[in-house]
Amino acid sequence: MADCFVLPTWVAHEFSVERVRSCCVPESLVLCDSPENVADYWKGHIESERGFNSDCEQLVVLLLDSRNRVRGHHVVGIGTVDSVSTHPREIFRVAIMIATSRIVLLHNHPSGDPTPSVSDIRTTKEIERAGRVVQINLLDHVIIGDSSFSSLRELGHICD
Repeated sequence: MADCFVLPTWVAHEFSVERVRSCCVPESLVLCDSPENVADYWKGHIESERGFNSDCEQLVVLLLDSRNRVRGHHVVGIGTVDSVSTHPREIFRVAIMIATSRIVLLHNHPSGDPTPSVSDIRTTKEIERAGRVVQINLLDHVIIGDSSFSSLRELGHICD
């Protein structure tokens, strides 16, 4: 009896990224080189988006060029009152497609307290490691509270 191999039928797929709308960024927010600028970007662009719900954690990746200028942002996930789940694949998907070299993570804490949780720190370290593999630098992870914010880089949780 002869061995019979059945090869799977492969279908090629083509993907493309198209701009849905331009990301109009005021000149004062073009450069996101500090946690303060990132927090201002959140207030001016994320909180003002239709569908934003301040009662749920929302995780956003800010896409930057090699000079830390904003190319755009991507809402990675909307969670619950105290968590939002993510995977490095989801964080880097759009960053890889548009060939960005740097990212900043940012999310809100509906409680109003921007103190990072153990989960926030663990996720940040996981994303930082994954970024090294794909050569996209995680500059910071900024947590937005009611009237303040926390920078995980400033707190020493992101290496240089």
